[in-house]
Amino acid sequence: MKVILFGASGMVGQGVLRESLLATDVTEVVAVGRSPLGKSHPKLREIVHKDMLDLSPIADQLTGLDACFYCLGVSSAGMSEVDYTRVTHDFTLVAGTLLAERDPGMTFIYVSGYGTDSTERGRTMWARVKGRTENELMSLPLATFMFRPGFIRPMHGVKSKTRLYRLLYAVVSPLSGLIQRIAPNQVSTTEGIGKAMLEVARSGAPQPILGTRAINALADGPGPARP
Repeated sequence: MKVILFGASGMVGQGVLRESLLATDVTEVVAVGRSPLGKSHPKLREIVHKDMLDLSPIADQLTGLDACFYCLGVSSAGMSEVDYTRVTHDFTLVAGTLLAERDPGMTFIYVSGYGTDSTERGRTMWARVKGRTENELMSLPLATFMFRPGFIRPMHGVKSKTRLYRLLYAVVSPLSGLIQRIAPNQVSTTEGIGKAMLEVARSGAPQPILGTRAINALADGPGPARP
């Protein structure tokens, strides 16, 4: 299986990259980002590309792929709706549209968030934008799945790029394991999200929108043996 990963330097993307490289049935991971990851692995092929609104210069490198794990995103804190829409919606649809042309029918998994507004009419800006993004992705000729995790527990040295989130995780981290045991359907992990994405790429999922409970169940799925 060959997969493409957008946002590999982010917290979720780091976890997904780790699990993809560990999976024995993944033969290649194409990581597309605006800056180098600083990582090396026999399965990893990096494409550094600055303009996420125009992927045409690298389009010929994005063929023959089985699944896309779209983890690129930003916090809406302090951003205008126009700027947030550019990164959250526009970048995503450019990638989805191109992949639908190059690899029609491929599995496309988008990391959305708990509370996303599918009606696109709610008061919360980020939720409206994510809802619009989900809806337009699902109209493309792709096998699309929306991941809506709640609290995400970073594992294996994974760290958020957002300073506010790093501070939050530093405070919550000592209790995160306990919280996960007490409320397992409210907490997922970076490892679990990566495993769940791979399971969806292999076998699909019963519904297109997957919350924490469904993500955690998929993470516990069979999967291939790992080294």
